[in-house]
Amino acid sequence: MNIRKTFILFLNPGSELEYKKRHDDIWPEMIALLKSHGVHNYSISLEKKTNKLFCYAEIESEERWADIANSKICKKWWDYMSDIMLCNSDNSPQSIELTEMFYMQ
Repeated sequence: MNIRKTFILFLNPGSELEYKKRHDDIWPEMIALLKSHGVHNYSISLEKKTNKLFCYAEIESEERWADIANSKICKKWWDYMSDIMLCNSDNSPQSIELTEMFYMQ
């Protein structure tokens, strides 16, 4: 059974095209990392007026999801993205987790 994760990230103003380009060219090793940690159906959508990114992913476990942040490739990705997003001091993206209020299958 997959767990549905939803969260918001914050894009710097004027970085929409660069963010899209970087994700269109996402590193194969980043995709492999996500898949090897049980991430499925990952999508990111932009709300243009506020530069908020709405993220949705289905994960197999919270522990495996959290472990992604400990990998070298993820930290390298965070460094690569840090110039176009609001980030924490370790370059991880600032994030707000959302609470699911409705789901229809």
